[in-house]
Amino acid sequence: MFRVTQFMQELINPTPLGPKRAPPGPVVIWNLVRRCNLTCKHCYSISADKDFAGELSTTEVFQVMDDLKAFHVPVLILSGGEPLLRPDIFEIGRRAKAMGFYVGLSTNGTLVDEKNVADIAATGFDYVGISLDGLADTHDRFRRKEGAFEAALNGVRLCRDAGAKVGIRFTLTQDNADDFPALLALTENEGIHKFYLSHLNYAGRGNKNRKDDAHHRTTRAALDRLFERCLQQVQAGQLREYVTGNNDADGAYLLNWVRERFPEQAEHIRQKLAQWGGNASGVNIANIDNLGVVHPDTMWWNYPLGNVRERPFSEIWQDTSDPLMAGLKTSPRPVTGRCAGCDHLAICNGNTRVRAWQTTDDFWAEDPGCYLSDEEIGLVHSHRAPQVLEI
Repeated sequence: MFRVTQFMQELINPTPLGPKRAPPGPVVIWNLVRRCNLTCKHCYSISADKDFAGELSTTEVFQVMDDLKAFHVPVLILSGGEPLLRPDIFEIGRRAKAMGFYVGLSTNGTLVDEKNVADIAATGFDYVGISLDGLADTHDRFRRKEGAFEAALNGVRLCRDAGAKVGIRFTLTQDNADDFPALLALTENEGIHKFYLSHLNYAGRGNKNRKDDAHHRTTRAALDRLFERCLQQVQAGQLREYVTGNNDADGAYLLNWVRERFPEQAEHIRQKLAQWGGNASGVNIANIDNLGVVHPDTMWWNYPLGNVRERPFSEIWQDTSDPLMAGLKTSPRPVTGRCAGCDHLAICNGNTRVRAWQTTDDFWAEDPGCYLSDEEIGLVHSHRAPQVLEI
């Protein structure tokens, strides 16, 4: 996760670099249930509104939680499917909080209502993330259910009014980019604390010019808007958190953005970005699916590392006999192509390896989701002024 607000605060009030601190253990995104009441177009777990056999029982979940705690995992993100369809979700959440985890709930929001919002608040989730894919028509089309937007927005409002820290998640695509400015405005107007811009894991664009590719132009324009909005609010003292995810090139893009606008701060921001370090899949980000299978992150569902029913998570996570895990834990990672020659490898850490694997069958090939040009990553040099894009 790329914390945009944190870096904008560094622009306004720089802090000393200090030593790099490694998390005590990985953040675990846990898909506790695969069942979902929606059939969203961009679902990575291919969920459906039916029960899936073989899911971990409450007792098994608790046993895994004990191992995770002993392994110093700091954060659990409880997800699905739709986690509110799991009858023991609040029992799991309460136990996780009592054990000292930071606990997030990732939900589509449509099942949050007056009957369960008190339980959500009482459980003490540190964060409730609710997805909106645009305004009503767009969201309902993406979610394939009429009324899904109104139900999800109602869930956001109920959580906010109940005192739960709630945020809006938005996955950017070509089909919903036009709604992005309105969603930013909605976040402000509704008094929502956090906005998370997620990149869709596009694939198949190969070596097309990244400044001219339509997807890449859309991404760059959205980030320009997000950076400007975030900076304005930080300057105004507004405490709203903006983050992005699923494309670690965002860090390198921010550095170029800073170089254009705040050149005197560029070196400081570069050092802070290098300390952040980019992609952490297989190191500081982990996934457990509904059947107990461990993956390097939530986008690697077709790459199993082991099952918590057979081996403890702590054992699976430290096993580098798997070639992918060995490479992910190597610094720098053994990337090739554009990534190998990139000036910003220390910032993005080779970005999202799953995209490279899905398009080339090579874990370490260049990431086709990188939207920076060869000039911007130092492969060629140009004196041409960069173009600022808007949407």
